[in-house]
Amino acid sequence: MSIELIGVDGLPEIAAGDPLAELIAAATKGMLRDGDVLVIAQKVVSKAENAIVDLATVQVSDRARDLAKRNGGDAASLQVVLDQSVRIVREERVLIVETRHGFVCANAGVDHSNVPGKGMVTVLPDDCDASAARLRDGLRALSGADVAVIVSDTFGRPWRDGIVNVALGVAGVAALDDHRGSTDDFGQLLTATVVATADELAAAAGLVMGKTNRVPVVIIRGWASTAAAGTGRDLLRRADEDLFR
Repeated sequence: MSIELIGVDGLPEIAAGDPLAELIAAATKGMLRDGDVLVIAQKVVSKAENAIVDLATVQVSDRARDLAKRNGGDAASLQVVLDQSVRIVREERVLIVETRHGFVCANAGVDHSNVPGKGMVTVLPDDCDASAARLRDGLRALSGADVAVIVSDTFGRPWRDGIVNVALGVAGVAALDDHRGSTDDFGQLLTATVVATADELAAAAGLVMGKTNRVPVVIIRGWASTAAAGTGRDLLRRADEDLFR
């Protein structure tokens, strides 16, 4: 089995309100095929959905000022992180939080990079699965191809250096591939093997996206799975099953 990764270039700088599905359809005209998976960087989705905060408009709390004093950084940016969070997991050196979506990550996904305008930051889309579903519906209507969509972002990982692209929103493709109850090549029963398929696809696309390549969309071709299509929420471990809470 082999898969192909095709970077999509030629997209303009995305601004609030831009018709992202139409712009991607134009940049991929004649390219998309049934079964393709499009991995789309969260940053362009956030820009199109106006998930952007002007730090000059942020009302900074005493807690944000205290965090800035203890850990360094900009108090207004830290306030945006707090506003995007429902739980603070760790606040020494860096803020590790749980977002309202259920993601546990550094700084709630608030990001200064690749955002035009001084003092502007992006935040995560309100509903990453809904964003993926809208983009999928738009691309299918415009291209005629039955494609899937993953909205991705880079997250750090406990115990390992480096960031990796992961799936935040998923539409039309399996998020998890559950092998429990099947057997391995030697007939041993698998009891715990659940593969994070959408994360693996997002990570593969990250090799083409890079961080400064201006390739926010990657087509993955040749991937096939018998697992049912899922959502990004499928990837969130339940609190009562999480050994690290």
